[in-house]
Amino acid sequence: MKYAFIERHRRDWSISIQCSVLDVSARGFHQYLGREKMPDKDAGRVSDMALLTHIKAIYAETRGAYGWPRIWRELRQRGLRVGKERVRKMMHDNAIRARSKRKYKATTDSNHGLPVSDNLLNRNFQPEHPDLVWTGDITYIATQEGWLYLAVVIDLFSRQVVGWAMGERMTRHLVIDALTMAWFRRQPAKGLIFHSDQGSQYASTAFQATLRRYGMRGSMSRRGNCWDNAVTETLFGSLKVERLHDMRFETRRQAKDEVVDWLIFYSRNRMHSTLGYTSPMAFEENWRRQQETLAA
Repeated sequence: MKYAFIERHRRDWSISIQCSVLDVSARGFHQYLGREKMPDKDAGRVSDMALLTHIKAIYAETRGAYGWPRIWRELRQRGLRVGKERVRKMMHDNAIRARSKRKYKATTDSNHGLPVSDNLLNRNFQPEHPDLVWTGDITYIATQEGWLYLAVVIDLFSRQVVGWAMGERMTRHLVIDALTMAWFRRQPAKGLIFHSDQGSQYASTAFQATLRRYGMRGSMSRRGNCWDNAVTETLFGSLKVERLHDMRFETRRQAKDEVVDWLIFYSRNRMHSTLGYTSPMAFEENWRRQQETLAA
């Protein structure tokens, strides 16, 4: 390299003369010297083979849930200084990609004569603090024994799953059990908004009575509008795409174990793009620490 030659012979000829003869700039030479004095950038560089091993490990740990943006962030959190373009290219070259999204049919039965709550949420998906707005919904999982139904309750502030219930039938008892679990875990102040679709389970007299007993206000999406409850729709899509797709369950018990394992992973560890790529629990914990700092 010309700059290396100039450095070796700087005592024999002046730098300006060498640069003129070799047709390079003196400024470029001095920049070269500055880089040479810096610590070796490649000293901590992860080899391609080691990087691929790390990528495959994270991909396996998340059961294929992460694409290159989340895997790159996870690598950085684990102390590996690697560029996002390098991660993207390596995953592309090795056919490592996040599971693709699929469409699933809705489970809502809104053909009933029960009273329907106003849409208090009105797509305001960013409440100011935890336990201000919860959302709920029901989905289904196929097993060899028959359908397994899952009801969840999500804290809209942190997207954390704060309650859930599973059963063989899609009844009002299922959603009441999920709500009861959430209430016992969180003990929210009165006035919390609970948002759902217009399904008969949520419109039932028993469920509405449970809301009143816990001091909550009911809110419902407009009929046939899944976007009014988009957060729970997204959660179910992630569950089925990232974990349940292509899995076959002999029993409901097997499906329950897999679902609970993913729900725990989702709240504790899964990076959430709307939360700045932190997990729901970490996001809420960071918020609480900030509040304590402000109050001090």
